[in-house]
Amino acid sequence: MTAIDERAAFSQRRANAAAVLDRGWDAPVFTASDVIAATGLARSTVIALCDEFVERGWFAELPNARVAGGEYRKGRPARRYELRADAGAVVGVDAGQHCVTAAVADLRGRELARARTGLDSDDPVRRTEATDTAVADALERAGVDAASVLCIAVGVPAPTDADGNSPESEFWSRMNPGYAARFRDRGWLTEVENDANLAAIAEGAAGAGRGASSYVTLVSGERFGAGYVVDGHLVRGRRGGAGELGLLALVDGVGSAHGVGALLREWALEARAAGALPDTSPLMWTAPEQTGAETVLKAAEAEDPAALKLVERMAERLARICAVLGGLLDVERIVFSGAVAASLAPVLRHAAARLEDLTPAPAPELVASTLGGGVVSVGALTRALELVRANAMTLDPVPRGAGPTG
Repeated sequence: MTAIDERAAFSQRRANAAAVLDRGWDAPVFTASDVIAATGLARSTVIALCDEFVERGWFAELPNARVAGGEYRKGRPARRYELRADAGAVVGVDAGQHCVTAAVADLRGRELARARTGLDSDDPVRRTEATDTAVADALERAGVDAASVLCIAVGVPAPTDADGNSPESEFWSRMNPGYAARFRDRGWLTEVENDANLAAIAEGAAGAGRGASSYVTLVSGERFGAGYVVDGHLVRGRRGGAGELGLLALVDGVGSAHGVGALLREWALEARAAGALPDTSPLMWTAPEQTGAETVLKAAEAEDPAALKLVERMAERLARICAVLGGLLDVERIVFSGAVAASLAPVLRHAAARLEDLTPAPAPELVASTLGGGVVSVGALTRALELVRANAMTLDPVPRGAGPTG
């Protein structure tokens, strides 16, 4: 066989193996016949590859249908397989500005444990230490050895390039203090990604983005960040900065990328300091340190006039942001994500009505996420599983508990 023939045979075998592995991820339990029907491969090829994946630790062979079902059938019983959910683990990290959350999941995406570590400093060393602590705590709670981790995905409040590095910036360098190199040094498949992009991945897989081919996810806490999915693809840009919203400073009636959480708190405290709140308003007698976006939104739901004015002001701002993003990308849906999303219903009602006036019909649908404050870690786990699946042929599964912790 010539060198070219050998390369072609190797490439074909790799493609066949990937097709069999894909069936393992797509079906809870499957037989060789299922794989043959799905791939068109020969029975001998499928059986040989399934046996190989059992030996490598990716698949487990189950009792055949006759034994499992206790029923009698003529002929050779079908061999049944399943992907081993414990053939390894993935880690998803939300390395936010004020806290780090790490979650661990098996290869079926079942979350095993999570851990959270607070941050009171932007110092890169302390941020790195906090991230290491959160990851180690989550692995310990999950009963997973470091050697069993196949992939880690880390979300950071900064743009990232294809290697997981952020552009030179005082803030971005503190938010992403070399995570990619640090975790790759452990032998883990690693991806460091912008947190809003991971939120968009989460919304598409398990949240309010499902069913939409083009949508924007707006992470709407202290600052706005965006993740764009257009025609089913995440849009990152040349340097990973497509979702950075500094451009909002140029939008009339917006003026900055400050988010819902920051602005409602600021506006409520300004109104209080100016004596513009009636004594009957909850915003008047709530302690300043406890006055936040949720306080304002809860008061608006109770029809407090002062809170309703702030909601209308915020709705006008959001409508303008959505008109720009929706008009630019022609998306069908804009998802508001993050911890504050659960309370945004009164704002989004007003914003949707105003958006109808600002954009040609049909305006993008405005929806609140149901994934809560953990949306970035959910997206990180989802992305880590995607990477394991895409790189399975080059990874060696290590069942949980099979190696030393680290």
